[in-house]
Amino acid sequence: MARYWDPPSDRVAELIRVGAGSMLDKPKTAYEALDTAVFASSNTWLSTQPRLMEALRAAVRANFAHWATANIKAPGMPVTANLGPENVDLARDVVRHGFDSAIFASFHAAQNAAVQLWTVKAFEVTRDPDELQELLDAVVRSIFAYIDDTHAALNAMVDDERGQFADVDHAARMEAVGLILEGAPIGVRRASQRLRYELDRHHLAAIVWSEGDSRDPGQLERAVTALVQATGATRPLTILTGPTTMWVWISMATEFQVGEIREVLAVEHWTRMAIGTPGSGLAGFRRSHLDALVTQRIMRSFPPETRIATYDEIEVVALATADMDRAIEFVSRTLGPLVTADRDLRETLRIYLREGLSTTQTAKALYAHRNTIINRLDRARALLPHGLEQRTLQIALALEMAQVIGPPVRDPAPTIQEPPITIRKNQQ
Repeated sequence: MARYWDPPSDRVAELIRVGAGSMLDKPKTAYEALDTAVFASSNTWLSTQPRLMEALRAAVRANFAHWATANIKAPGMPVTANLGPENVDLARDVVRHGFDSAIFASFHAAQNAAVQLWTVKAFEVTRDPDELQELLDAVVRSIFAYIDDTHAALNAMVDDERGQFADVDHAARMEAVGLILEGAPIGVRRASQRLRYELDRHHLAAIVWSEGDSRDPGQLERAVTALVQATGATRPLTILTGPTTMWVWISMATEFQVGEIREVLAVEHWTRMAIGTPGSGLAGFRRSHLDALVTQRIMRSFPPETRIATYDEIEVVALATADMDRAIEFVSRTLGPLVTADRDLRETLRIYLREGLSTTQTAKALYAHRNTIINRLDRARALLPHGLEQRTLQIALALEMAQVIGPPVRDPAPTIQEPPITIRKNQQ
């Protein structure tokens, strides 16, 4: 909404016109005061990016000239925000370097310096107390409104520029990742520059996704942070492929424990993570991601409580279920009646085999009493078509596969349709 307020008296309007004109005619004093205030407030970030000093100087001087010129035409009245080329260039530099809050603070430093300049100028053009009061009120109101409006307009421009820059950057990174995953002839150096991620090193890929209603990217970011901390990595490469899915690559510094990440995922409801295998260079970057995709596919068959899995954990199942019809037939033949029995029986026997036939370790893994474990194992053994000791490897594999593909769906027994019975009146 455009600003408006009552104009100053004719006398004060003329004084403002005279003062603004004299400052434009001899701007050196004003420029020196503005430069001193602005650079003092911006010293920290200008020391890291000194080339931005000229862009900032040009924007501040353009803002001053814009306001002064407007006050010659309409003294003391609202001034439109300055979206000239100097401020546009500055806004674009802001997007690239991320100094938006610091740069906008410098605008307020210029605002305070301009008020001080006009206080001095006011006493030069009049000594009448009433005129001084009205003049300073009109000028200060106009300066503050002008800086606020310019600040807001530039802030909107920065947001727009940042969004466009992020979209272009994301598209370029997606294209580079796509070329690598397709095995296209792209050099390591060129791909690293486009991704801003060094490819000539050791990689570990992961896929983080959410299966709930939440669309909060923060959940995915927190899961990635847990992975980075657990592996001792530095800067990960992350690609948001959708509102609920993120592809991740890290350069591992140490071996990691899945349990450390699982603790974080337990808090992030519905967030899950599939981890590939480590690999080096472009080939390792590609292979690790493809393994993570396979892990994710297998995990979708797991219950939601399974928040994290690695390719090493599901590799055998992934290979064994490549031919699904043969996999189902193998599971049914190997497990017999156990395949459709209580899931707790299959899970107990599966963990028992994983734990080296130790009932004590199985009880710890399942948080159950040892006697309960022994009872379940006895019932599971009774349902197997062959002895456990004779086919341990096959049974262990069938149990792992059953966890993924589930019990086989059997055709329902045919029902015999009998003709309906008609009840007649007077029937005894």
